[in-house]
Amino acid sequence: ASFTIALRTVDNVTVMIKLRPGVLVGCQIHVKNFFRSELKIKPGDNVTFTFTCSTPEKYFIMEIQKNIDCVSGPCPFGDVHLYPLGLPRLNRTFIWDVKASTKAGLELKFSTPWLRQIEPGETCPDFVSYNINSCIDKATVNIGTFCRNGSVSRVKLLGGVIMSLHLPWNSPLTTSGFNIANRASIKRLCIIESVLKGESSVTLMSPNYPLGFPEDELMTWQFVIPSSMRASVFFHNYSLSNCERKEERVEYYIPGSLSNPEVFKLSDSQPANIPGSFNLSLQGCDQDAQNPGILRLLFQVVVQHPQVDENVTHLVDLSKELNMTVTIHFEGWPSRIPVMSEPICLICKDPRTCDRVLTLVSGAIYKISFLCKDLSRLRITAEKGISCVDLRWCQRKIFYLLVPKAITQLPIQLHKFIWKLLAPDLINIEIMSPSLKLQQHVPEQRCNTSYSYSIVGATPETELNVGVFCPGGSVEKIQMRNNVTISLKTFGKRFLNESKHQDLQMSFVPHIKDECSFTVSPDPKAKVYLQTPNWPYGLPPYVSISWYVVVPKKQVARLGFSKDRMGIACETGRAYVNIKEETAGAEETVRREDEPLPEPRNMYHDFWVNVSNCKPVDKTQLTLQFRVTLADKQIDLGVILAVLAGAGVLAAIGLTVCCVKKKKKKSQNPMVGVYNANVNTQVPGKQGLFTKGRKNNESHVYAVIDDAMVYGHLLKESNGSVSPEVDVYRPFDGPIGSLPPSPPPLSFRKDIKRSSNTEEPPSLTDTDHDTYTFAHQKSGQSEDIGDTSEKNNGDTSTSLLENKEQDGLVE
Repeated sequence: ASFTIALRTVDNVTVMIKLRPGVLVGCQIHVKNFFRSELKIKPGDNVTFTFTCSTPEKYFIMEIQKNIDCVSGPCPFGDVHLYPLGLPRLNRTFIWDVKASTKAGLELKFSTPWLRQIEPGETCPDFVSYNINSCIDKATVNIGTFCRNGSVSRVKLLGGVIMSLHLPWNSPLTTSGFNIANRASIKRLCIIESVLKGESSVTLMSPNYPLGFPEDELMTWQFVIPSSMRASVFFHNYSLSNCERKEERVEYYIPGSLSNPEVFKLSDSQPANIPGSFNLSLQGCDQDAQNPGILRLLFQVVVQHPQVDENVTHLVDLSKELNMTVTIHFEGWPSRIPVMSEPICLICKDPRTCDRVLTLVSGAIYKISFLCKDLSRLRITAEKGISCVDLRWCQRKIFYLLVPKAITQLPIQLHKFIWKLLAPDLINIEIMSPSLKLQQHVPEQRCNTSYSYSIVGATPETELNVGVFCPGGSVEKIQMRNNVTISLKTFGKRFLNESKHQDLQMSFVPHIKDECSFTVSPDPKAKVYLQTPNWPYGLPPYVSISWYVVVPKKQVARLGFSKDRMGIACETGRAYVNIKEETAGAEETVRREDEPLPEPRNMYHDFWVNVSNCKPVDKTQLTLQFRVTLADKQIDLGVILAVLAGAGVLAAIGLTVCCVKKKKKKSQNPMVGVYNANVNTQVPGKQGLFTKGRKNNESHVYAVIDDAMVYGHLLKESNGSVSPEVDVYRPFDGPIGSLPPSPPPLSFRKDIKRSSNTEEPPSLTDTDHDTYTFAHQKSGQSEDIGDTSEKNNGDTSTSLLENKEQDGLVE
């Protein structure tokens, strides 16, 4: 098809057809037997041309520029038309370059549905866009880029204007959508009018955004809003320039205000709940010539109906709290930014100071209100710090980790409450739940309560994510060596009722041995599942974790691991699992990372489980899980048979003695006292278990002994095997201590006799699965159980629990 474009001289219109940027020549323009890649048609020309391809819109674009002089001649007020007609279907840009004096600015009026400003690089849904530039002398300022369907109804500009309309090749639009309404002198860069009729929002930007507002300029936005509506202003993105004189600011003119204009810094919370129409102005400053900086602003105005409960205030008393902040925010904050079209929820400290996010600090009393149709979209996140400087004062205090009533009484769901527990060097933290206890959240035993605690310890090198816990379990207390962050997270509305029974507490204790230590009292009716911290990513290198499991006297605990091996290979050091019962003479079971883990076993006394990590090879990580099940003790049939056999032996001995007595009846002597010097009267083990030795109190000397003991040598003649029952040793079954078993040294030997050999022992193979036991010291020898200060720690922490003061929450 051929096209003819005839331009009148008086219209002062120029048409330019050229290749699209970045497109190779695949089509040409045929004009008077010539082939061209571009064509320029000037005012007064009449040109007929064709394209050498059937889809010229893929290769060519068109610019139509009209120059309008409003300085030396009359200004053509009224609608601006798309001229000329009959243009080829190409992507086209209409440009109107209007010259005007700075003493008589121009007013552009847009027909409905008006315009909506967009950020640079953003595209319009229908690909139809407007670009407005202001021309003052030789300077050009980009007022902004706009799409159709918005609230911007008019723009007043100081000086001339360059107006551009971009249309895609298939756009059906036949009108420009604006007119030159008037010439009016304004003493500022521009005035943008935005009309908001119902509940809606509009986003606007300062000129030249994001490159920077012109130096020392002033501009105004006029917002036309029904008096029955309420408007709120939010600054989402701004930056400041470096001022030499004056100060950058925003000014509000609010009808009915007693202090017009109201002046705010860009960093201030902007006015909210404004009744009806208002103006907002942005004022620049004289910038530093060497380092001017950038002044820019992107903001949002939200219009909504007055809320029914906007006059209802809620008292939040934080006057008695210390080191606490409370943030009320929308759901998903801070990771999610609400969509502009979403209904907005505002939190107000006073009728005009409102925002989507409001932070309250301790030591003050607040009266807050909500401008929100649905309060269920709001959440509360609070944070409280507890620290210890002097252990002599701290260790006498029990700190209750409870959510204050000032928060729970608000009609908003608590999302998270964070306690940051700070402990200096040589002071550690103990977390307790005396009545409810804690359950560790594991795949086999998930929490189903309305809230849970996430416990994280911060070491100098890395974080130790201890795990997620909920109330109603078997973990009585957790001791940690470093600073701890506890995050309470809620699930559902049940928390308001269940929160009344919280009993989480913490205290500061002296230095502990392991990175983390648990005290567990299993539920007799359920399995207890426990797993190493940092699950499922693995323990950090060289970290040691301990569990102290309490076994009731009339019950037995069944201990079993969830897998056969640790599943790691060590690059440096060795990884160990240590198991030891807390009773005299108990053997300590030790497994290395290259050995199978212990088979399920019965534990008849309180016991320790210790896991010590090495530096693993590659990406292998140490993750262990074990379970503990309690059951009533059963009488062993073998024990019953042994007792019956022993009774039979004693009966035989009695019969033998009786016979001997009858034979010696005639030569019977009076009863005498005998001292047996061959009997060992020392109790093996530690002498410190008794305050006075039995060797000193002569409790082993008998004044009178039965005849059977006197004639005990006759029992040997009758092949008896029972020794005289003089000073018989009975094992001590009292408490031994509270320190966990220490991991074995790297130079550990199975065979004690080889310890003097200086050669390195051969490495253990997979077939070497014997249980390792440490020999217990003899009486009088010192036992290496770690630093004495560490041993005393267990005593101190225990006394803290027994002698805790009921002083309430102390910071």
